[in-house]
Amino acid sequence: MGVEGEGSVETALLEEGNTVLLQSCKESEEKYTGDGSVDFWGRPSVKENTGNWRACPFILGNECCERLAFYGINTNLVTYLTKSLHQGNAAAAKSVTTWAGTCYVTPLLGAVLADAYWGRYWTIAAFSTIYFIGMTTLTLSASVSLLKPLSCIGSVCVAASIGQYAVFFLGLYLIALGTGGIKPCVSSFGADQFDDTNPKEKKKKCSFFNWFYFSINVGLLVSNSVIVWVQDNVGWGWGFGIPTVFMGLAIGSFFYGTPLYRFQKPGGSPVTRMCQVVVASLRKLRKKVPLDHSHLYEVQDRNSAIQGSRRLEYTDEFKYISCVLTKQQ
Repeated sequence: MGVEGEGSVETALLEEGNTVLLQSCKESEEKYTGDGSVDFWGRPSVKENTGNWRACPFILGNECCERLAFYGINTNLVTYLTKSLHQGNAAAAKSVTTWAGTCYVTPLLGAVLADAYWGRYWTIAAFSTIYFIGMTTLTLSASVSLLKPLSCIGSVCVAASIGQYAVFFLGLYLIALGTGGIKPCVSSFGADQFDDTNPKEKKKKCSFFNWFYFSINVGLLVSNSVIVWVQDNVGWGWGFGIPTVFMGLAIGSFFYGTPLYRFQKPGGSPVTRMCQVVVASLRKLRKKVPLDHSHLYEVQDRNSAIQGSRRLEYTDEFKYISCVLTKQQ
């Protein structure tokens, strides 16, 4: 009887312990995000205090002001080069297209740095600062008399000096470098504020992208109307200075929201993982892929083996590389 009583007590304690453990796990799931995101201090993100719509105005404000600054420079740049720096039409067009092309290449650098090393937040922060320095340099080159050529007298125009060109293009290409860290990261960082494991937040993410593209178009509208008018009728110093102020506001807006953000940890170089897939597919090229994909290799946890990422469900697309997932015999 004594043994029986002790067994009953142990069973009761075990059941009570399991209940407490389950309750604790449930409370943890309700309190914290399920996508592995952390707050600024590296602690698991609390749903009530971080992310969601409360963090998005600062990110959307950053994007709107940055796009206003970019298009405020890009839209009327050929006019500035021909009228103020006295370049020919062909040379001016070549300068603008080369710069614009650079602006669309540098995001490759920003994306790799964000995904592999710095994370999206610090990449945006660092490259936004570079962007602002470039905008300030460009504004000074258009405002300070020593940094710009003299105005034309009749049909006689003095060409810009090497130093004046150097200051102008330094500012211009700092902007190109800066946009390379912002363009690939802002939309993804905004999406990080919504927990994919929560159906309600996952639905809100779609609305975020609507507002994201709306903010881009607001910046584009203002720059193509108001900023261009200022450049043509007031002066280039003001025309470049106003976008510079907006870029400063964009940085301030972004940093102000820091305590509210959710962060995904960088997961290592994507280039390395791509090379691993190519090598594995070549090594297993002759292996037969099972019809039942449950027999393919997969991690058991819902999270990916890559830090900061979530596991992707198997699909029937790209079957030709499914051999990578075949298990070694």
